[in-house]
Amino acid sequence: MLKRRKLVLVTLLLTVLSFAPSIGGHNPEDKKTAAAPVFSQFVYQGDDPVYHNYPLKPGEFYNPVLQGCYPDPSITRKGDDYYLVCSSFAMFPGVPVFHSKDLVNWKQIGHVLDRPSQLKVTHSGISEGIYAPQVIYNPHNDYFYMITTQFAEDIGNMVVKTKDPFKGWSDPIRLEFSGIDPSLFFDDDGKGYVVHNDAPDSGKELYNGHRVIKVWEYDTEKDRVVPGTDKVIVDGGVDISKKPIWIEAPHIYKMKNRYYLMCAEGGTGGWHSEVIFISDNPKGPYKPAPGNPILSQRYLFEKRENKVDWAGHADLVQGPDGKYYGVFLAVRPNEKDRVNTGRETFILPVDWSGEFPVFENGLIPLEPKLKIPEGITENKTGEDGFFPNGNFTFTDNFTSEMLDYRWIGLRGPRENFISISKKGLVISPFKVNIKEVKPTSAVFYRQQHNHFTFAVTIDYKPQSENDLAGITCLQSEKFNYVFGITKKADAYYLLLERTAKAQSKIIAGIGIDLKNPVRLQVKAMGDNYEFSYSTDGTNFINLGGTVSGDILSTNVAGGFTGCLLGLYATSANDAKPE
Repeated sequence: MLKRRKLVLVTLLLTVLSFAPSIGGHNPEDKKTAAAPVFSQFVYQGDDPVYHNYPLKPGEFYNPVLQGCYPDPSITRKGDDYYLVCSSFAMFPGVPVFHSKDLVNWKQIGHVLDRPSQLKVTHSGISEGIYAPQVIYNPHNDYFYMITTQFAEDIGNMVVKTKDPFKGWSDPIRLEFSGIDPSLFFDDDGKGYVVHNDAPDSGKELYNGHRVIKVWEYDTEKDRVVPGTDKVIVDGGVDISKKPIWIEAPHIYKMKNRYYLMCAEGGTGGWHSEVIFISDNPKGPYKPAPGNPILSQRYLFEKRENKVDWAGHADLVQGPDGKYYGVFLAVRPNEKDRVNTGRETFILPVDWSGEFPVFENGLIPLEPKLKIPEGITENKTGEDGFFPNGNFTFTDNFTSEMLDYRWIGLRGPRENFISISKKGLVISPFKVNIKEVKPTSAVFYRQQHNHFTFAVTIDYKPQSENDLAGITCLQSEKFNYVFGITKKADAYYLLLERTAKAQSKIIAGIGIDLKNPVRLQVKAMGDNYEFSYSTDGTNFINLGGTVSGDILSTNVAGGFTGCLLGLYATSANDAKPE
């Protein structure tokens, strides 16, 4: 990732946050204040043309399997059970974990880092926090491990583990090495290793983006790298004479008594790729395959239809049909080549019939759908709790005891500001607005389509101009839209505010009658976003015209997240009616 290569760990003061495992069992009146909004009748609806143009036939499923900001996927297997995790940055809880029996139908079973003792991102920018987690099962001690880099406080590289991913994970164990993107490997004899990206030794950096891959022996009894065992196994990349950049995200696999090191190369943008090396020893030396890269979209025609780009950062697993499969990140830009849905999780079959694994059709334009693995009888995505993909509608009346896993907070537990009432979801506002690098009183749903509608009913009467509640489209604390209700003197106002490069501007505002709940909506058609409201639940009035989604794009705003669509409240409002 181009802007996060230097590991800068800043020691910060942790604000101690109270935590509760669910929102059921709380009395809503304990948290509800006079200016606390109540949200209800939430609807998210995706309507991307590609899914109309490519309807599924029997035996097919859509790619990506996880739409929206689910980047840097890692996958492991125990028996017939598959587990997959993704990066989560400053989102709280962190590291979503999914389970599948067939690589097609996935259920989110929770988050790896769901406690403040595990995730210390209170003062982290949205693109800090958790990077590139790896999940791996060790059959020698029956433990699952999740190893990652946490850019928060003084944590750095860390590992957590569990016997059962359904039942929660340990507190972090800090690992004493620098660099990023750590990954574990357990050999047939039970011996463990860690590989990771790092900077070259002092004075040996040859160019900007020059990185190395290191390996350490790993003590599984003490959960630490063995001091003095580190070794550089890749310098620069496949061919250092060509000045390759950002060799990272390494994984070691063993096949036919030989060791394969797979890495991302080229940065997480348009030159992204996946490359493979081979060795007779887990600690090298490693030789690059002659056919690298084994996955990339970088050589293709820029204006191709149904464009998928930035493919790389992959992990391999053997599928239920005996074939290998690779999960990886890629993006689906809109018509202006903007990346508002962020980096998503894709999957492809991998041909490992020869000496080196190769992603099947991974060097030609990626297709929107794939054949189901042989022996799998049903695509049940979107049914019976399985994660949906394609075009779908997600509704939430906020009546369940626990908030759906797809709703996440930012920098702190949701339980600190939410509760359930008979009327819906109550958000008790913090004295923090969306532009501050602090825990915010907002819950977010990832934008999963370029064409979508996001709508919710809000019952709310602000008490002063310091109060605001409504919806937000957030790329970061410096790039976002806020569409919310506030007050000036004795009148209520609905405002649309645009913030770009940390500079805010009120685009439009209107006086509004709050005798009844108001329905707020944002609708996107590619790069065109429209904000509207209804006081009768049926007839919508646009406010602010059509605005650009440019500031919600990763390749405009920077950072590594996709757009987050939020239900938001604050008692520190700085968006004032004119």
